[in-house]
Amino acid sequence: MITETRPGRGLAVAAVLAAALIWSSSFAVTKVALARIPPMTLGALRFVVAAAVLGVVVHTGRHRLPSLRQRLVIGFAGLLGITAYFALENAGVDLATASDATLIVAAYPIITLALSGRAAFSPVRLAGMLVAVGGVWLVVRGQTGGGSDHRLWGDLLLVAGGLAWAVYNLVVRRDGSGASPIVVTYYQTLAGAGGFVLLSLTEVDRWSVPAGGDLLRIAFLAAFCSVAAFLLYNYGLRGLEPSVAVNLLTIVPVAGLGWAVLLAGETLSLSQLLGGAVVIAGVSLGSLRKEA
Repeated sequence: MITETRPGRGLAVAAVLAAALIWSSSFAVTKVALARIPPMTLGALRFVVAAAVLGVVVHTGRHRLPSLRQRLVIGFAGLLGITAYFALENAGVDLATASDATLIVAAYPIITLALSGRAAFSPVRLAGMLVAVGGVWLVVRGQTGGGSDHRLWGDLLLVAGGLAWAVYNLVVRRDGSGASPIVVTYYQTLAGAGGFVLLSLTEVDRWSVPAGGDLLRIAFLAAFCSVAAFLLYNYGLRGLEPSVAVNLLTIVPVAGLGWAVLLAGETLSLSQLLGGAVVIAGVSLGSLRKEA
C-alpha cells in the first residue's frame, strides 16, 4: 500500500506556490461563470465533479485508506476548507469587485498567523507578511470596476472566508491519519461536495442548463483548481507551518494580474509592477523559519 512521508521544505514551498498559481486563475473564471450559475450551485457542480475524479483515482489505486474516525476528521476539514470557504468566496466575489477580493485574500496570512498561537510569531515573519500585504495594495490600487449595492456585504463574506481558511489550515496541519495527499484531498472534497449540494438546494428556482462555455469553466475549476491545486497544497502543507503556507498564497493577486494580461489583454501600470515585486519580497521574507 502507498504511504507518504513529509516533503522537504523546498519541495513543500514549490508545491504550495504551484497551487497558488493555479488558484490565481479561479477568481476570473468564477466571476464569469457566476453571471449564469448561482454561487452555491457553482460550488456543488465544481466539487461533485472533483470528488468523482478523485474517487476513481483513489479506489482504483493501492492507497492506504484512513479509519472511519480519521475520515470524519478529514471530512470536517473539508467542510471548512471547501464548503465554508468556497461558499463564502463565491458569494463574496458575486457581490464585491475583483479588486476587493484580491486585497482581502492578501490579508489571509495575517488571519492565519493570529490564530496559529504565539509560537508562530517572529518579528521577521510578521514584517514579511505586512510587506506582502502592502505590495498587494500597490497592485490593486489602480484597478477600477463597479461593485453592486451590496459590495460591503461581499467584502465581509470574503473576510469571513479568510477565517474559515485559517482554521482549515490549522486542522489539516494536525491530521494524524498518515494518509497520502490524494486520499486526504478525496475525503475533504467528498465532504465539501456534500455540503455544497445541500446549500445548492436553496437555489433550485434559479437552476438552468449550463451553456457549453460554462461547462468548460466548471471542468477547469474542478480538475485544476480543486483536484490539482488541492493535491499540491495538501502535499506542501505537510512540510510547512500553516502561517508560512498561507503567506505563500499572497502571490495569488500578482499572478492573477498575469492571467489578466495573458487572457484578457489588460495592461499593467508601474504601480502594479512595483507592487508585484514587493509582494514577492514579502513572501520570501515571511517564509523564513522562526528563530529559536
